Amino acid sequence: MFSKKARFTFATAIIGTMLALTGCNGGNESATSGKSEQKPQASVPADKKVINIGLKADPPSLDPSQSNALVDRQVQNSIYDKLFDLDKDGNIVPVLVESYEVSPDGKMYTLKLKKGITFHDGTEFNADVVKFNIERNREDNSRRKNEMSFVQKVEVVESQTVKIELSEPFSPFISILTDRSGMMVSPEAVKKYGDDYLNHPVGTGAYAFVEHVKGDHVTLKKNENYWNGEVKIDELNYKVFTNGTAAVQNLKSGQLDFIDDVPTKEIKGLENNPVGKVVAESGMAYQGFYLNTKQEPFTNKYLRQAVNKAVDREAFIKVVLDGYGAPANSPFGPGNLAHGDSDKVSKIDKQEIKDLLDKGGKPEGFSFKLQIGTSPVNEQFGAVIQNMLKTYGIQVELEKVEFGTMLENGANHKFQALQLGWSGRPDPDQSFFDFVVTDQPNNYAAVSNPELDKLAKQARTELDQAKRKALYDQAMEIVHDESEYVYIYHDFNRFGVSKKVTGFEYIPDGIIHTQKLDKQ
Repeated sequence: MFSKKARFTFATAIIGTMLALTGCNGGNESATSGKSEQKPQASVPADKKVINIGLKADPPSLDPSQSNALVDRQVQNSIYDKLFDLDKDGNIVPVLVESYEVSPDGKMYTLKLKKGITFHDGTEFNADVVKFNIERNREDNSRRKNEMSFVQKVEVVESQTVKIELSEPFSPFISILTDRSGMMVSPEAVKKYGDDYLNHPVGTGAYAFVEHVKGDHVTLKKNENYWNGEVKIDELNYKVFTNGTAAVQNLKSGQLDFIDDVPTKEIKGLENNPVGKVVAESGMAYQGFYLNTKQEPFTNKYLRQAVNKAVDREAFIKVVLDGYGAPANSPFGPGNLAHGDSDKVSKIDKQEIKDLLDKGGKPEGFSFKLQIGTSPVNEQFGAVIQNMLKTYGIQVELEKVEFGTMLENGANHKFQALQLGWSGRPDPDQSFFDFVVTDQPNNYAAVSNPELDKLAKQARTELDQAKRKALYDQAMEIVHDESEYVYIYHDFNRFGVSKKVTGFEYIPDGIIHTQKLDKQ
């Protein structure tokens, strides 16, 4: 069954005061593209346990250093263990780390690592491995570089102890190690495969990589020597289903055992089906669209503000999501340290919108192109925005774009408006800094405001929670004024699960964690 209540809290102590904290930082995580069709299930031996998982897009990269999409993480979390992770309540817990200490000034982290762990290729996990991974993530070509920018030095103290020195205090550091920057890859595999490592990923996780057929599936096999408990499933198949309705049909017919994103219109039918169930829980994600501050018409701040004010969040959620979402006016959802008044949505004020159009020199309205993904959900998203803005003479032309191309267009600022969301992280910095600070990798709207930059930088180095919250409140006032991104809703994670599957535990990171899964 499902619940619309948030099930996560974020509380763990870092330096006694720091909020427990996990980007996909390096790209937006909205995965919706490609063709969709029913995939036949391959025949397997009767005694072989196989779980088939439907993904809404093909994973672009299985290399944590290069990854920039949520769908990558769905597969990566089965291949790689991380230094830290989240539990079911959203608290940070050590995984490959036995224990850790943080210096009083917040600049030195000493990690003591667990012993007796090996990679799928037999390589030993130790302090040298941690040093290799962190330094690899700091390289110029790494999408993790910005996350690791505060790391000044990594020192191997002994075989299972490593010290990480930061240039200055960085509140989200442990949180970042619960995601791709904390995923440990085999140094030997990286050296062996070089740039082709993304097609030969090797971790210490519950499952080992077998193959990736682009656009169709990724197959993993059981790690027979997994260090962290019994793995009961012999094989995982991640199958690409960009059409959510087709994925649900395959779940009902038994061709799939899991779906990563059930369309809201399919929830009731799946709940009433004897084969499957829906797990719908509040997550960390937000959705909306960028307004490019470097391209007309959105070089004009008043026109950006008019678009932002004209979107009726409540109506959008009712029409598009059937209520499975919470109105958003910030990247900080319920449970986040920075959540508060800045996330409140005001009622539509038609006169205010008209006044903004007047100030922007377009009293009769204007037109722009909105790039959207290719799935039916994306089309509905665009159509609803189109209708809402038309009321004020704002004409929206929808342009369907493949997911990978959307990411490229965003990074290169090749758009007027671009519909991409973010899967969210526990610490506010990871859903904020890269998106609003000048020249940062996810700042697709190309906003540049010195005062906003200053506040965002202060917030990530401040260790006191109350002071951090106040800094984010100030920063959001500027974000609202700039209106370079139209926040619409905080998403619900909506998983479809076969009733044959047991052992599934919901984690608020939006990932299907597979280690404890079994199948009747």
